[in-house]
Amino acid sequence: MADEETKPEATQEEGSEESSKKGGSLKMIIIVAAMMIAEGAGVFFLVSSMGGPNAVEASELQGLEGTGEEAPVEIELVKDRFQNMQTGRVWEWRVEIFLRVRVKNVKQIVALQERDVATIKEGVALIFRRANHRHLLEPGLETITRQLTTYLNEIFGLDGDGLPLIDRVIIPECKGFPADA
Repeated sequence: MADEETKPEATQEEGSEESSKKGGSLKMIIIVAAMMIAEGAGVFFLVSSMGGPNAVEASELQGLEGTGEEAPVEIELVKDRFQNMQTGRVWEWRVEIFLRVRVKNVKQIVALQERDVATIKEGVALIFRRANHRHLLEPGLETITRQLTTYLNEIFGLDGDGLPLIDRVIIPECKGFPADA
């Protein structure tokens, strides 16, 4: 009978421990939820006090695409084959180069192009002969295009507005293959 008396006391103590554990975990859940709500409210007020995103206004692009005198025109400059021996092998590059110019500059470009055919072709050939092989293999030919643009701007000069006569150098074809194969 002494054992029977201790068992009911033990069950009462276990029940009080379980209820305190449940109450403690419930308190913890409530505290975490309150902290999350407070954090969310804090972030909301912080973002709203910053003024939100700035307004954006649409505007038209200022570029070549125009009408009349400012409309772009493409003129063929060179369609030829040039050699390059920078790798120790002879490579032949089949190249097409076009110039993008404004309509008002076409007559001047064509006149200079007809007058200096050999000079222009020699300059372009020198650029290709001196070019590193890796520059000729660039996907966008950025280095070669920059070099050609600089060279051709020296040849053709500026228009009456102080802008270069050439708006852009376009290289639609630049294919190389070993010439000694």
